[in-house]
Amino acid sequence: MEHILFLLTIFLGLALSGRCNNGYSRKDFPEGFIFGSSISAFQWEGAINEDGMTPSIWDTFVHSSSGPNGDISCDGYHKYKEDVRLMYDMGLDALRLSISWSRLIPSGRGPVNPKGLRFYKNLIDELIRHGIEPHVTLYHNDLPQALEDEYGGWIDRKIIDDLTAFADVCFREFGNTVKFWSTINEPNILAQVGYDLGLIPPRHCSPPFGLVNCSKGNSSTEPYIVLHNMFLAHASTARLYNQKYKDKQNGSIGITCFAYGMVPFSSSKEDEIATQRAKDFYIGWVLHPLVFGDFKKT
Repeated sequence: MEHILFLLTIFLGLALSGRCNNGYSRKDFPEGFIFGSSISAFQWEGAINEDGMTPSIWDTFVHSSSGPNGDISCDGYHKYKEDVRLMYDMGLDALRLSISWSRLIPSGRGPVNPKGLRFYKNLIDELIRHGIEPHVTLYHNDLPQALEDEYGGWIDRKIIDDLTAFADVCFREFGNTVKFWSTINEPNILAQVGYDLGLIPPRHCSPPFGLVNCSKGNSSTEPYIVLHNMFLAHASTARLYNQKYKDKQNGSIGITCFAYGMVPFSSSKEDEIATQRAKDFYIGWVLHPLVFGDFKKT
């Protein structure tokens, strides 16, 4: 079985020399330890109406209310050179970024947007010139709205072929310089929070589980359908890379999972059982199929 790459992004503001207030410096970490930061396309790029980009489900979500949106965000689309210079000055070894599907392939499938392609090539080249290793996430919950409207996005298995085709473009165009790939960012969070609780796009949920008033969805079934389809899309995309690109590009591909520690509230047997149940549900739900290739039956 192929080893699964889980990307751990470390947010540490350590200077190249000297020590922080807590007494740690780079010398306290093993040789080869990577210090980096992370952004996603929606959180950083802005420029949502420029150069052929179309709306993603996040754009639709934030524009459904009068609150803040990502129209400008950090304006990375225009200021990427300044931002890369700041990363260099901080001494970062790596940057984890994502490719906006809506910017690269505005219709979700079909023609590549040349201006979007040029932007990502320029950004990656700028990182490489400054000695910063790009770690690229293919999907960071910014599905093109066109695909959500057409067939419902992740609730339909059509998404598997579409994500794989999108990934094929990314591997072909960026793979000679990008050596670290993640297929999907935190699928367990996307399934639970987007299709059970309804707190993030596409805001699907149903009573009594949803924490908001959702206009559609089924909290009892859709999170499991969506996560299953994400696993299938991950497998399809990883297989494509390993069979078609890996030997030529010498890179690695994996998936990024959300996890956190849990400890029993007390030493009682009941709390120990509850803690293990929570670990199985929130973390084992996604890790077991990835490691063992099936869904745990309990």
